[in-house]
Amino acid sequence: MSSTTQLRSLNYDNINPHVKAAKYAVRGELAVKAEAIRREIEQDPSSHPFDHVIFANIGNPQQLDQKPITFFRQVLSLVQYPDLLQESNAEVVKQLYPEDALERAKWLLKSVKSVGAYSHSQGAPPLRDSVAKYIEQRDGHPADPESIYLTTGASSGVNTLLHVIASSPNTGVMIPIPQYPLYTATLALLDAKPVEYFLEEHAQWSTNCDDLYTVIEKAQSDGTDVRCICVINPGNPTGASLPYKSIEDIIKFAAEKKLVIMADEVYQTNVFVGEFVSFKKVLRDLQKKEAGKYDNVELVSFHSTSKGMVGECGQRGGYFELVGFDPKVVQEIYKFVSISLCPPVNGQCLVELMVNPPKEGEPSYDL
Repeated sequence: MSSTTQLRSLNYDNINPHVKAAKYAVRGELAVKAEAIRREIEQDPSSHPFDHVIFANIGNPQQLDQKPITFFRQVLSLVQYPDLLQESNAEVVKQLYPEDALERAKWLLKSVKSVGAYSHSQGAPPLRDSVAKYIEQRDGHPADPESIYLTTGASSGVNTLLHVIASSPNTGVMIPIPQYPLYTATLALLDAKPVEYFLEEHAQWSTNCDDLYTVIEKAQSDGTDVRCICVINPGNPTGASLPYKSIEDIIKFAAEKKLVIMADEVYQTNVFVGEFVSFKKVLRDLQKKEAGKYDNVELVSFHSTSKGMVGECGQRGGYFELVGFDPKVVQEIYKFVSISLCPPVNGQCLVELMVNPPKEGEPSYDL
């Protein structure tokens, strides 16, 4: 115990034990050491046999020199400084910005009023309309803007759902191994139990449904109340995309075991082998094929502006869509997100740009 411990209210022994138990290696000891070395080099360039540190501990494309999409940044610059859209500046601004960037910025400002103002807790309604249209075009099934929540990156959405699901220390959440440490860290903070299922490397990191049954039955026999299965598709860190049949099998498993499905789909545009298929599409297909059988499946899907060709990690944009949830549970989810008022409005605008980019024939399409 340090000599100053008794002079302070907080010390290591009396802080929340769940915070101490949480592990998040992505920003853990190695990252801290790397930052210390970076500072040493900054202060004394001769201190190490290299002149800079490359941080590869987290997906952070623009830190590694991926260039931002021109149209996105043009529009964001206009919504940040709307005086540029004044009629008195029109002649000069038209020389700097293409017409579609100007029109999109005007529409976004009409939708949010100002990026410096709070929005609706779910995100500005016109922007959620754009997300719904994107999901409909992607999946071929309707999407309801009222079931869409814009978020501070996908991570805050995951945090929201796990807070709602984890009702006691006995709550279990099935997570894939290997996985992104957000899940184990958040479950530790909530004093809930990770229930691990292992992906099969020899089968392109797919999920074996027989194993899912074995894992859940073992957890339940140990007294764990398994409530949810998390699926990362495409996989992080594996990069593998689940085939349609595997997604179908997971949905059928979740329906049988009455599990919420959390589909982390933030890498959906990072697909180089195979094809991305969303859980929402497969669920709606199943509901159409077998009417009534899967109507009560609870699915939440996440997406983000941080990955893919967008790569705008620092802007903190994302969304989740709820399907099949009890209306009273939805009210509690809304209350939970309302406590944080709203996600960053600049990030909300970027989500709209991600789901509604310039189309062929428009001035900024080639950008």
